Amino acid sequence: MSEILQTQRLLLRQFNLQDADFILQLLNTPNWLKFIGDKGVRTREDAIEYLENGPIKSYNENGFGLWMVALKETDTPIGMCGLVNRESLQDIDIGFAFLPEFMQLGYGYEIASATLKYGKEVLDLGKIVAITDPKNIASIKLLTKIGLSFEKTLALSDTDSVLVFTP
Repeated sequence: MSEILQTQRLLLRQFNLQDADFILQLLNTPNWLKFIGDKGVRTREDAIEYLENGPIKSYNENGFGLWMVALKETDTPIGMCGLVNRESLQDIDIGFAFLPEFMQLGYGYEIASATLKYGKEVLDLGKIVAITDPKNIASIKLLTKIGLSFEKTLALSDTDSVLVFTP
C-alpha cells in the first residue's frame, strides 16, 4: 500500500487494481453521475481500465493523481481525493468525491485541506486550483472552506462549463 498521508480520521493512499469494486460503486453514485459525469464504468473490468488509464497512469506520469480515501481505523474506502494534471487547465487541480453515506461528516474538508497542504509542501506545486459544476453547491462550499475562491466560468464545450476556483 502506497500511503500518501494520514489525518486524524482518514488515510490517503494510491489506488491499486484491487480497488476496482470500490471504483465501480463510486463512479456510479448519483452525485458522481450528475456532477462529474458518466465515465461508462459498468463492470469490474471497466473499473480496472479506469484505474489503469486514470489514477495509476497519473502516478507514473506526474508523481500524483487521485488517491483512495479510507477510514483510518477500519481501512473502509469512503471516497477519493487528489491532484489532477488536466490538459484543459494551466494549473494542477484538486478533486474529490465520496460515497453518499460519508458526505457531510467533515471528511471532505479534512482530506481536501490535507491534500492541498501536501501538494504545496511535499510536491512543491505552486498553484493548485479546482473546478466544479455550477450546480454542485456542496463542492462549492468545500472549495471555499479550504481557501479557494471563485475566479471565472470556463467553457469546456458548447454545452458544458465549470466554475474555476483559485487560491
